[in-house]
Amino acid sequence: MPKVSGLGHVGIFVNDLMKQRDFYSRVMGLEIADEDLEERGMVFLSAHPDEEHHEFVIMKGRSGPEDAQVIQQISFKVDTLSELKDFYTTFRDEGVNIQRTVSHGNAFGMYADDPEGNTIEIYYKTGFPVPQPHGDPVDLDMSEEELLDIARAAIPAN
Repeated sequence: MPKVSGLGHVGIFVNDLMKQRDFYSRVMGLEIADEDLEERGMVFLSAHPDEEHHEFVIMKGRSGPEDAQVIQQISFKVDTLSELKDFYTTFRDEGVNIQRTVSHGNAFGMYADDPEGNTIEIYYKTGFPVPQPHGDPVDLDMSEEELLDIARAAIPAN
């Protein structure tokens, strides 16, 4: 039986292409790999355009009610806990609505709204073997050591 080797990219329709383009490139730090703003209204974004041309696409043309829930969440991985904490600071500085910050044990996640209310998650994987679902609220202003102690405490005893 054939098997998918991984997720290639995700594309979403948006109401305000330029506002979303600014958020995902300037605030989130994704690089614009290509774009056609006039004719098709598309922006191709990537964290590593040298490895993957695009991982995320935004395109004008979202239809339906403004409050329609069409996306459960879009998750973006960071390499270090420090980077997650930096995003926490950036989001607060930019006025981004942060929904919650949690320890999943196997990861720390920060859930927030993009400019059109789509839930995005920025997460750092701890590698700790914690069964899911699990979500202890945490304060990302805590030290990395304190945060990691919280995540370790969620590892089940054998």
